[in-house]
Amino acid sequence: MSQPPGGSPTGRAATPARPATAAGSSPRRPTDAVGASDRRHSRPASAAVYRRRRLVVLVGLLLVVGLVLAFLAWGWPGFARADAAADPEPTVTVTADPPTPTLEPAARTGTTAFATALPDTVLDLVLRSDSATDAWTAARALEAYQLVYADGDGADATTVTMVAGQWPTVAEAETAAQDLVTAAGEPTDTGDVEVAGEVAGTYSVTPGADGQATVTWRNGTAVLQATGPVDVVTDVYEAFPL
Repeated sequence: MSQPPGGSPTGRAATPARPATAAGSSPRRPTDAVGASDRRHSRPASAAVYRRRRLVVLVGLLLVVGLVLAFLAWGWPGFARADAAADPEPTVTVTADPPTPTLEPAARTGTTAFATALPDTVLDLVLRSDSATDAWTAARALEAYQLVYADGDGADATTVTMVAGQWPTVAEAETAAQDLVTAAGEPTDTGDVEVAGEVAGTYSVTPGADGQATVTWRNGTAVLQATGPVDVVTDVYEAFPL
């Protein structure tokens, strides 16, 4: 029986020879075999990656803070105003004590209710003289007194001279006061005299020579006219009890 060319003497197909391996080396595993390691995913992250991560975190924090501030500015009135940082301090007004007279007042000559209602002192001025006068008798005054107030003796003392009178009716007192204002000159200041919130008369301030001024006012049936230094006589009017 003839054999096909190249056939095996035993009749079995020849087994292909395995490629030879280098002496002392282990067989190579295919890269896609089960258990093969992939070193591309086991390398540590680079410094650039860490920097990008920190930048992302920082941007996120800034965004959160910005949103919080925007919410506060919208929902909290005055949060974004520079002038709302603190409430203003309350203003404290200190009122000085009234000056105390250093002289003894002169003895009183009048004994009527009107005469005794005229004060012995006004501010730091003291009554230095008190006498009845007929200066306003022609104007139908029931009574009138001339009073001199001063803060001392001698020519250097600050002095205010006053005439005070009482009329039978308010209408007569008003007419007398208007005549006195006209005789004094053109007033630079006028206004109402109020007692317990009610208008009881009017006042007028008329400037004079050498820094003097005259204040004329009516309070009901009483008419008063004071003359002295302009910065003093207006204070006397404001402090006078009638």
